[in-house]
Amino acid sequence: MPVSLSTAADQIGHACAVLKPLLDLMARHVMAAERLHGDDTTVPVLARGKTDTGRLWVYVRDDRPFGGPAPPAALFHYSRDRGGEHPEAHLAGYCGILQADAYAGYGRVYAGDRQPGPVTEALCWAHGRRKFYELADIAAKARRGRNAAPISPLALEAVTRIDRLFDLERGINGLTAEQRYIVGQEQARPLVDELEAWMREARAAMSKHAPVAKAMDYMLTRWDGVARFLDDGRICITNNAAERALRGVALGRKAWLFAGSDRGGRRAAAMYSLVVTAKLNDVDPQAWLADVLARINALPQTRLHELLPWEWKTLRDSAKAA
Repeated sequence: MPVSLSTAADQIGHACAVLKPLLDLMARHVMAAERLHGDDTTVPVLARGKTDTGRLWVYVRDDRPFGGPAPPAALFHYSRDRGGEHPEAHLAGYCGILQADAYAGYGRVYAGDRQPGPVTEALCWAHGRRKFYELADIAAKARRGRNAAPISPLALEAVTRIDRLFDLERGINGLTAEQRYIVGQEQARPLVDELEAWMREARAAMSKHAPVAKAMDYMLTRWDGVARFLDDGRICITNNAAERALRGVALGRKAWLFAGSDRGGRRAAAMYSLVVTAKLNDVDPQAWLADVLARINALPQTRLHELLPWEWKTLRDSAKAA
């Protein structure tokens, strides 16, 4: 017999209430990170006779690129709009590094007079590269035929130079922060300095309305945040960890169409936090959640940490080995 939508919503609501202590524990783990990846995406929310555009925000702790021992985890939040007050509330009390795009709403958390201290801004090279790549994508322009705009030699040169940094990043992924810093100073810094000098010289000869000029301005006007990875081995050059965490939301929009209410949006954020964190730790979300829901009410608060995906997996593996 099919389950009604109202019954399914009630079941999810009950599960979220039961799992809240575990979600709070997971949130504390995420917010204790030295560095976070942050991003957001749209989520349709049912309104009177229409749908509004809400947002799902994600903050990912993933220390593996710099050899950190802490397990990866993701924390999602829901909001009705994209106002800057939302990341400000999400990151209240956080003073580490935030890797994100150039969304202006993060500006409040970067402010020097922020209490208890400013968050360090680290921008994403993939966002900057994407703007050049769109102007230099030979295959895409070939598909568009004779009416396609010509390939930009400057954009192609920019992509080629940026790709050298991506090659370096792949080679140092998983090394310690100290080792990554050394490579950054010895090998990446000359490439970055040459790229900046080349870009500023080329930009000076262009109209501000040229598409490639806009792509250059995106990076040049934010160069401190773009180049910050050179001075801190914990910083990656992309924000791909957050984008990967949001991939399921993009796929989900095609299946569940919209959140039924703000409460539904908050429940969706809670479930995405749990499911994505399980996947980050190579844990089957369905098996993990079924076991957690069966055991959480009988487990003492002092042992709640045993249900975190990474500890749950370790205990399961130990039991199988024994």
